[in-house]
Amino acid sequence: MLYRCLPICLLFFFSAVLEACEYLAANKLSFNRCIKDGDLVIVYERYDTMKAVKVSEDGVLQNRFGAFKHSEWIGKPFGSKVLSNKGAFVYLLAPTPELWTLVLSHRTQILYIADISFVVMYLEIVPGCLVLESGTGSGSLTTSLARAVAPTGHVYTFDFHEQRAASAREDFEKTGLSNLVTVGVRDIQGEGFPDEFCGRADSVFLDLPQPWLAIPSAGKMLKPDGVLCSFSPCIEQVQRSCETLKLDFTDIRTFEVLLRTYEVRQKILESCPVNEGDSIERPPRKRRQGSAEGSNGTECSSSPTPVIRPSGEARGHTGYLTFARLKCFV
Repeated sequence: MLYRCLPICLLFFFSAVLEACEYLAANKLSFNRCIKDGDLVIVYERYDTMKAVKVSEDGVLQNRFGAFKHSEWIGKPFGSKVLSNKGAFVYLLAPTPELWTLVLSHRTQILYIADISFVVMYLEIVPGCLVLESGTGSGSLTTSLARAVAPTGHVYTFDFHEQRAASAREDFEKTGLSNLVTVGVRDIQGEGFPDEFCGRADSVFLDLPQPWLAIPSAGKMLKPDGVLCSFSPCIEQVQRSCETLKLDFTDIRTFEVLLRTYEVRQKILESCPVNEGDSIERPPRKRRQGSAEGSNGTECSSSPTPVIRPSGEARGHTGYLTFARLKCFV
């Protein structure tokens, strides 16, 4: 029955995404809002080089392209191209969850976009949801969860490490998500989730070394038919978690998300004209062909051509995602 309703579910999902985007357009993570003193911006230098910078009236960003005065950024909309004293340029981008994931400080191993998008979709998170997370870490996933539940939902995330939790709070303040996220210090494996959330959570996410210890507590927190996800880097952790999940959960599934990215570049490729008698067209050449190489001394023409190849830095396996739905007991 669930699969027959998938198109309707997708309709609700995309409607929820639009609602969340409208909220962000009116708040700090806006694509249209102009940059102000104190804002966090993502400085895009090139496809593999970005950094988060807090804007200040007298601030200056120094990099290999020269010096960029913050005062010249203020008043410009996100997405603007700004010049350095050497005439080079960078782009000033809004700190979206996707970009924040790429530039945040790695206090722990983080989840990346492929896993994050899968988690948000399969946990059925929409605006208004109450989500519990254990294992805040660097806050990569938490940032995306907060955007998904906006404007009326909330994410309660817990980490046993007090300093990590404090750093996460600071990051959420920087990115304008502090009103959507509450960070708590708690050992969920040993103590479980706070009783105040009993039967109130729409979704629970676990990123713990021994998730099976927290699964009974997570089941008590979930609403009937609520969904749980556990992230584990080792298959042995998955097996033990599934054994525990079988007691109170159904529809247990495990996924491994593998992402392969491709780079698109413009390159100059040279090609030679084909004689009428030739049956096979000559392939493009990277270097200019001299008259000694050609059969009739004709010159080769060159033009920029898009070249696509697999990225040399593509990330492979990060971990296993196990999803399960709480049984409805009558």
